[in-house]
Amino acid sequence: MPVTVRIPQPLRGLTGNLSTVSADGATLLACIDGLEATYPGMRDRLMDETGQLRRFVNVYVNGDDVRFMDGLNTALKDRDEVSIVPAVAGG
Repeated sequence: MPVTVRIPQPLRGLTGNLSTVSADGATLLACIDGLEATYPGMRDRLMDETGQLRRFVNVYVNGDDVRFMDGLNTALKDRDEVSIVPAVAGG
């Protein structure tokens, strides 16, 4: 079940500078595992040592924030769009 994953600029070094990639997985976690298999290092950039999404990484499925859905257990279906958006801070 392929989904489209939008890759932000800071992570494109892992994907050969691709801004979108395809991934498989019935859940967001399975999708991240698939990304890790194809693009090593992706999991470490997205998830912390406890296995949760890093605080400064926002992930959206079809425009909806997964933190207000089922988090890493958010179900994915064919042709969904997953967007990885690093948090921006400044002062």
